Amino acid sequence: MAKVIASQLRKGNVVDIDGKLYVVLVANNIHPGKGTPVTQCDLRRISDGVKISERYRTTEQVERAFVEERTFTYLYADGDGHVFMNPETYDQVTVPADVIGDQAAYLTDGLECSLSLHEGVAIAIALPQRVTLEITETEPVVKGQTASSSYKPAVLSNGVRTLVPPHIQAGTRVVIMTEDGSYVERAKD
Repeated sequence: MAKVIASQLRKGNVVDIDGKLYVVLVANNIHPGKGTPVTQCDLRRISDGVKISERYRTTEQVERAFVEERTFTYLYADGDGHVFMNPETYDQVTVPADVIGDQAAYLTDGLECSLSLHEGVAIAIALPQRVTLEITETEPVVKGQTASSSYKPAVLSNGVRTLVPPHIQAGTRVVIMTEDGSYVERAKD
């Protein structure tokens, strides 16, 4: 653990508050015209996902936890969560489903992810920004719907629903943003 001043906190940092680990979701430095500058932080408790909001004076000391970032390869899902393998040591780590959350839909065999580990326990995951998936079904194009901004609903091979341009048909491989499930482009492969 290392102490840092509150104004140095950034999104993704892990802090220790009263012996519990929290990940910083949002950190804003506020400088009012009158009074002491403060840092407003939205935090999520890693153990159970409870969100809290904290306000610190910008010069206040905060315990920052040491978190190790490592690249892991996704293997499979089991009853306890999702299993990842370290490609260098072949060690396997099981990540609970609540740590991964909605991003679990984008996990495919062999996908390389960045895991944040605290004392050997996975506390956060970062997927690649974009993944390539196949469209399994789409609605037919409505005649006269030629405006470039019109999109139609589609279902991806992982079951996620998204909106795609009218020229995309079932069986087409497309690039999708993992953050929000939005269509980026047709896959180049």
